Amino acid sequence: MDKKEYKKILYYLQVELVKFQRHVIENDLKVCTIFEGRDAAGKDGTIKRFTEYLSPRDTRVVALSKPTELDKKFWYFQRYIHYLPRGGEMVFFNRSWYNRAGVEIVMGFCTEDQYEKFMEQVPNFEYLLVHEGMFLTKYYLDISKEEQKKRLEERKKDPLKQWKISPIDEKAQKLWKEYSIARDEMFAKTHFAYAPWYVVRADDKKEARINTIKHFLNKREYPGKNKELLIYDPKIVFEFDTSCYEKGLIAP
Repeated sequence: MDKKEYKKILYYLQVELVKFQRHVIENDLKVCTIFEGRDAAGKDGTIKRFTEYLSPRDTRVVALSKPTELDKKFWYFQRYIHYLPRGGEMVFFNRSWYNRAGVEIVMGFCTEDQYEKFMEQVPNFEYLLVHEGMFLTKYYLDISKEEQKKRLEERKKDPLKQWKISPIDEKAQKLWKEYSIARDEMFAKTHFAYAPWYVVRADDKKEARINTIKHFLNKREYPGKNKELLIYDPKIVFEFDTSCYEKGLIAP
């Protein structure tokens, strides 16, 4: 997709997002969208395209730093409950409670017992959110090892992106296999009928952003919806299924 075509499609999709948000505000809906994925998978950029023209009063992006010593004394999910959307609000999590199923277990920031407890509790936690009427959507941005290496190197050279560099990034390539195992375990244990995982193949940033927005809006009903515009590529955004591995749709 060339830049001109990308900007044109993105404009019309952002118009649809504004329409959807008006519906959210008028009907006091609670919309919570989670973005997970490997380091440098494009979570920041994708969320930015979602929120660029949304009302700042009714939109929040949540990107929490590492927990403080006080945070660690609370129930794990308690920290995140504070940031959940109220009626009429859209919240986008740039990493979420699933930190425990990825970064924390791989990097040794949590114990095996804490990890197992998380896996036991997350089904009920998300069931309660959805049962309460929250629109919960979970995206996992997946990239190849080669693409991640290229993007991490670009971060080091670009003075405008150096704030993104962290000690965790430095180990992303070395621990590639460990992150793959953690991801697959997360999919196996936290893909629910009421809160499924959607995988985004994100090696091409433009295609990933466009198709994620299309998919998100395609799954929602709102007045004036342009259904034709929202036909997404099912090879780029799709619901997780174990057959994805056999088809080579998820990076090993």
